[in-house]
Amino acid sequence: MYKALLLSLNVLGASALWAQTPAPPKLPVQWEELSAAEFKDGIARAQGTCLLPFGIMEKHGPHLPLGNDLLNVRYVALNAAQQEYAIVFPAYYFGQIAEAKQQPGTVAYSRRLQLELLQETTDEMARNGCKKVIIVNGHGGNNSLLPYFAQTQLDTPHDYVVYVAGIARSGPGEPKHKSNPATDMHAGESETSMSMIARPDLVHLDRATQESGADQARVHLPDGVYTGIWWYARFPNHYAGEGAVATRELGDFEAKTWINGIVQAIKAVKADQESLRLQNEFYERSRHPLDTPQ
Repeated sequence: MYKALLLSLNVLGASALWAQTPAPPKLPVQWEELSAAEFKDGIARAQGTCLLPFGIMEKHGPHLPLGNDLLNVRYVALNAAQQEYAIVFPAYYFGQIAEAKQQPGTVAYSRRLQLELLQETTDEMARNGCKKVIIVNGHGGNNSLLPYFAQTQLDTPHDYVVYVAGIARSGPGEPKHKSNPATDMHAGESETSMSMIARPDLVHLDRATQESGADQARVHLPDGVYTGIWWYARFPNHYAGEGAVATRELGDFEAKTWINGIVQAIKAVKADQESLRLQNEFYERSRHPLDTPQ
């Protein structure tokens, strides 16, 4: 009886002790909001995994803000990092947008500066412990730039790995669209719907019909033949689709789908132990190509 009572008291004491043990402190995910000491803790908690949400400054039809891509991609990146901890780099909009230079508010940097700034940014992130950098793309005009940048990491040795996560808002079970998916590319139904979730205060649906987002089809070339003027030839208003038919239902679906995709990417990158090993193996073998086993 005495032993049973003593055991019960020990269990109760241990339970009380566990109940008093504080949970790990909640750390901000935003790089700029962390103190220096918190940053060290954050890098450890993130296992060296950091996000670089990549937007742009460009016209988004007559009804969305210039920084729409930046606002949307940061919204999903920050929400994803809250679910699977990672440190999120501050607002970054230094990408490829030459095709919109004729529109007011566009900030278009030279190709040299785009690549140099991005390289120095990821280098600095790595110097601060981000050995796994996930560039989360939020701008269609970066679809060629970012894979190219990732490929050029093989030029010279780096002690970190660059990953690129593309725009992934669609998925099974998506609400039916009201506009033509073939031209729903920029400030149209999908993107406007997403913005209604990320920054509803900056969406002005009443203005969406003030300009045409129709395809002007002013250049005709065979499939597989590319020219840089293609976008201006088709959408000179820098508006592709029908923003006026956007809905919060579609936006909610696309936001959750995109966030979940980033969460899964963070988890996969944290678990990836092969990319850096193979990258280092490649660097070493590229120094002595004649010694590479055939």
